[in-house]
Amino acid sequence: MEQINVKIKNETGRIDKVLSERLKGHSRSQIQQWLKEENVRVNNELVKSNYKVKQEDEIVINVPEPEVLDVLPENIPLTIVYEDQDVVVVNKPQGMVVHPSAGHPTGTLVNALLYHIKDLSSINGVIRPGIVHRIDKDTSGLLMVAKNDKAHEALAEQLKDKTSLRKYVALVHGEIGHDKGEINAPIGRSKTDRKMQAVIEGGKPAVTHFEVLERFSDYTLVQLQLETGRTHQIRVHMKYIGYPVAGDPVYGPRRTLKGNGQFLHAEMLGFKHPTTGEMMVFEAPLPEIFEKTIEQLRNIEE
Repeated sequence: MEQINVKIKNETGRIDKVLSERLKGHSRSQIQQWLKEENVRVNNELVKSNYKVKQEDEIVINVPEPEVLDVLPENIPLTIVYEDQDVVVVNKPQGMVVHPSAGHPTGTLVNALLYHIKDLSSINGVIRPGIVHRIDKDTSGLLMVAKNDKAHEALAEQLKDKTSLRKYVALVHGEIGHDKGEINAPIGRSKTDRKMQAVIEGGKPAVTHFEVLERFSDYTLVQLQLETGRTHQIRVHMKYIGYPVAGDPVYGPRRTLKGNGQFLHAEMLGFKHPTTGEMMVFEAPLPEIFEKTIEQLRNIEE
């Protein structure tokens, strides 16, 4: 195990920030992970990321051995919308899980990325290389993937600062009467079903904006823009206001439209390029089954 020794001279501020500036080649996220794993001691004492360094502090970092990659590359077809040396934008199909887990060890987006993309950032470890944000298994659409740690941190910062653009299209139950709206309701783990999320008191802040695109008998097509990125946010928020996403097996009604899960698609993704600073915006067409379902609803109206 490699050991790094740092003595504080005139620096001030949080230890994670100070170390990321002193240790070139090690990202702030990586240092935060070492602190979380109790691999960093100051004057022989364990500290957290928000510890403020003092003059003459002696910091010892025990750098853990790199994890052996046990997630295997798989030759799974992947729609790559854009790629350069820093970032990849992919159009994820319905039915594909983003990264491996106990219930989905293979066949994920990460398995496909490892086969098709040479380099991926290491910030999220071996299970989620390159993954900056996620969308649900049965939600289709655009995802940004980082090819190096510097790009990863820049993209993650944009998500945190709410400067990235994420627009979705959803088909929901019911006819929404007003053309636009904002849902500002905190989301956390449901107190009645631990596998579900819900709007709860004391949950994490969550804001979703929506605009009606088209109305049908008993259904509405809406465009949604995320201001925050909570787990299942759109699905939970739309259920909360009484217009659950059609086809949603978890948050929707039993009688719903038949498809490949919820009719929810990440249609538009925009971000500032981590190196050039250029604003980049990408769009992905609706999946075929989504388009066909809309056409069927239009035909019923006629």
